[in-house]
Formats: sequence, structure tokens, C-alpha cells
Amino acid sequence: MHFKFYPLFVVALCLSMQAYTQQKRARSYGIQIGVLPTGHLNAITDVQGIKIGHVTRFEGDDIRTGVTAILPHEGNIFQEKVPAAVFTGNGFGKLAGSTQITELGNIETPIILTNTLNVATGIDAVIDYTLKQKGNEKVQSVNAVVGETNDGYLNDIRGRHVTKADVINAIQKANGGLLQEGNVGAGTGTVCFGFKGGIGTSSRQLPQKLGGYTVGVIIQSNFGGVLQIDGVNIGRSLGFFDFSNHLLNNVDGSCMIVVATDAPLDNRNLHRLAKRAFMGLAKTGGIASNGSGDYVIAFSTAKQLRIPHDTEHHLLETSLVPNDQLSPLFMAAIEATEEAIINSLFMAESVTGVNNRTIESLPLDKVLPLLHIKQKDQ
Repeated sequence: MHFKFYPLFVVALCLSMQAYTQQKRARSYGIQIGVLPTGHLNAITDVQGIKIGHVTRFEGDDIRTGVTAILPHEGNIFQEKVPAAVFTGNGFGKLAGSTQITELGNIETPIILTNTLNVATGIDAVIDYTLKQKGNEKVQSVNAVVGETNDGYLNDIRGRHVTKADVINAIQKANGGLLQEGNVGAGTGTVCFGFKGGIGTSSRQLPQKLGGYTVGVIIQSNFGGVLQIDGVNIGRSLGFFDFSNHLLNNVDGSCMIVVATDAPLDNRNLHRLAKRAFMGLAKTGGIASNGSGDYVIAFSTAKQLRIPHDTEHHLLETSLVPNDQLSPLFMAAIEATEEAIINSLFMAESVTGVNNRTIESLPLDKVLPLLHIKQKDQ
């Protein structure tokens, strides 16, 4: 994935916009993306058993990076693997472990998100963590799953400041419940649509007549295009979007999307779910540029689908959601992904980083009126 570079005119325009200093999620302003109800927390942790951990490295003038860990369940993931799939929207990225997920249809470690040049560190840390877990004393192969985006515009990425201890700390401190968003963990130094990006999350809860399942999404936003919020072309209205100066602006960066559901889906239908999540990125105006690594990892937490590492049985019996009942889950993944990306923008704060570069947060004083929301009433 390419280094994310924004020309000086972009930074100048960002600096001219008044930053909104009190970060709140999109729904706090009455912005209701989609039609399906959210889960209780409107977060990936609405899917029972999911834990998220962040370690943020915001130090000195030039370290703006971190780690985000996603744990599919609370037990030993290597011994109780979960069905999973990967969809590649654009493959200019470094998603370690993806080929084994595609081949075997499961995940056996926590999922780690970090920056491009610390993927190897993430792999090494996950291997250490897994080998030291009780019950894994005889393990000789570990498929560490580590994704990335390039935070090199704000972060001294060549310094590779994320350590193995940071990664293991993110795994060990992972919790359910309310999540931090914006400039946290792997989203500390990211840029999205020319504004400060970061970590974002959202969820959808299907009604019982549609299965009653939950779909949760967490994203690391670091990509370009023409920002749209709930169908409104914000980028055009602000006159602030990629290629708007009639030059070939660099919109590369990447987006990592992780989708979790408690619906019993196998690898095949999780791949189909992941493809729909990518449609949520498109609805925000993302263009999956040439140098952008845009990936979706989808997995199911359904306990009856966990895959034991060792088994004496010759057959595994499972019950799965049939194809004809997948459409509500598809809609849920699209809506939750779209809202998670928007939340990453709403919750991010302006950042100055390496080489004294500044990226401003989304200018809500300009954006909210475009959405016909009166800022003073919030």
C-alpha cells in the first residue's frame, strides 16, 4: 500500500476549517444511517463474546500510531477456531494470514490491526501469545491474522514504533462493552477523505422475524474519494474532495473492515457477507484507489460452528442459515459498515504529527447544516 500524501492545498483547506471540539457519534446528531435498528451499544461488541483492545502510541512530535486487537471469543481461539472469510476489494495491502483463511475457512488467532511497517511485529507477537497459551504446548504452526493501513502522513512509520509488547497488551486488555473510537489504537495516525480518520464501529440487530441475529463492524479508516454522509454529497458541497484541483491527488491509504455476526454462517456465506460490507464503504464515497489496500474479514461467533483443533470425530454436524434468509444479514453488514466509517470521522480529533503536518477533524460546523441538522440544538 502506498504512502498517503496530501498536497499542501489540502492541508491548507483543512486548516481553514473550524474543528468541532466535542466529538460525538453520528447518531448523537440525529443522523440515522439505514433502516435497521442498531444493537444496544451500536458497536461490534453487541455480538456476544467479542472483545476489543487498543494500544495508542501518541508520543513526541512524530509518533502517531498504535494497535487494535479483535478477539472473536473469550476462550483459546487456536483450540476453538471460528469460521471466517476474507474479501479483497483492492489488494494493495499486507493482510497476513489471509490465504489460510481462504483455504481452510477459519481464524485461529486474535485479529490485529496496525500500520503497514509493523505487520511483521504483529505476526511475531501473535505467535508468542498463542504459543504461550495454556493448551497450546504442542503447537508448531500459527496463522497470525494481521491487517494494516499506512499512517505515514502523520506518523514516523519508518521508525516502526509498535512493539510486540504493545500488540500483546492490546490483546490482554481487550474488553467488551463500550469502545473508544477515532484517534485510538490502529486509527491514531490515519486520514480519511482528507480529514482525520480512525477507528469506528457500529452494529445492526435483526428483528426476530428475520432471524434475530446481530451484525457488528469495526473499521480502520484511511482512504480517499468523495465523502458522502447518509446519501448527501458532503465532499462536493464543501468543495473538498480528491481530484478537485484537477490534479492527480494521491487518494491511496487503505481500509480494514472486520465484520462479526452470531448468525451461523459457513465460510462460503461469510465471504458473501464480507462482499456486502464493502458496499458500505462505497456508500461513504470511497473509491478503492489503485494504491489502497481494502479488505473485509468476516467471521461467525456461533458456538455450534466452532472448529476444534483436535477432534476424534470423523464428521462435524452443523446447522446453517440457508441462502434464502441471508439478505437481511447483507443489509445489516452494509449499513453497519457505512455507519462505522462515518463514526470514525465524527469521533476523530485534529492531529499534528511528523514533519509538523496537520490533518483537521471533520468540520461539523459546516457538515451538519448540509445534513439539515441544526448544530445549536444538539
